[in-house]
Amino acid sequence: MHSGGGVPQDDAQAAEWYRKAAEQGDAAAQSNLGVAYADGQDVPQDYAQAVSWTRKAADQGHAGAQSNLGYAYADGRGVPQDHVQAVAWFRKAAEQADAFDQFNLGGALFSMKGVPQDYVQAVSWTRKAAEQGDAAAQFSLGNAYRYGRGVPQDHVQAVEWYRQAAEQGHAGAQSNLGYAYRAGQGVPQDDVEAVSWTRKAAEQGDAAAQSNLGVAYANGRGVPRDYAQAAEWHRKAADQGFEEAQNNLLTTMGLTGWQRLSAVAMTVWTVPVGVFLWVVEDDISTALLFWLTPPLLVFLLLWATRWVYRGFRRE
Repeated sequence: MHSGGGVPQDDAQAAEWYRKAAEQGDAAAQSNLGVAYADGQDVPQDYAQAVSWTRKAADQGHAGAQSNLGYAYADGRGVPQDHVQAVAWFRKAAEQADAFDQFNLGGALFSMKGVPQDYVQAVSWTRKAAEQGDAAAQFSLGNAYRYGRGVPQDHVQAVEWYRQAAEQGHAGAQSNLGYAYRAGQGVPQDDVEAVSWTRKAAEQGDAAAQSNLGVAYANGRGVPRDYAQAAEWHRKAADQGFEEAQNNLLTTMGLTGWQRLSAVAMTVWTVPVGVFLWVVEDDISTALLFWLTPPLLVFLLLWATRWVYRGFRRE
């Protein structure tokens, strides 16, 4: 982490120099020393020491330290958990116009426990960060417009902010932009464009996008229908615990490949045999048995597939 031209790296020595500067009142050094203690980097991890040095820097107006002190209060690390204090320190940092800190404050006002929700103020601070190009803030502002939290619901505005974040590689925004194109919310409905954005998010590991891409393949929307690809993307999402994908995977696994072919073959074979038994042999009970065989076997096959898959999940 610490290096200098022609000087061998020595993290312990770097920490010592941080301490010397911090003890002389240098706010940046105090903040860095607080981070070092919080992360156990170059010094033994010590949250109490982390808070002590971070507070010294925060009291001098260091925005990064103010933000870190807010996180300490939010998580209860080195101090008793106190969300009101967390928001107070986030606000001090945000008032210095740092986009990351403005986004933190906006997020806290949207949803932090123990703090009165204030969607209007949350949107105000989130917008400040979004207008500075912060992708996470742009995504959050898109959500505010999508659901009408702190602003009138406006799908066109939601898409605009999602797009700005998505173009920076934000997976959640890419996933939501894909959904907007699929549903025609805020943009003309376009399955091909929906798949394009959904795939970008899915390839970054976004579980919702992976599930939606599986649905697109299963239904042939925006891509040629491909049950193998559908199962593959559903499995990726299911392995992350995404419940909808787990259900979709079971359905896809149960109705594709040799299982689908087997069901068709059984139907083709049993229907004429049943007709023969009923019409020629006048044996309606056996005919009914033949006709009920395919759906019964398909049901058992589906049940067995689900049991096996759930068994793998337990492993």
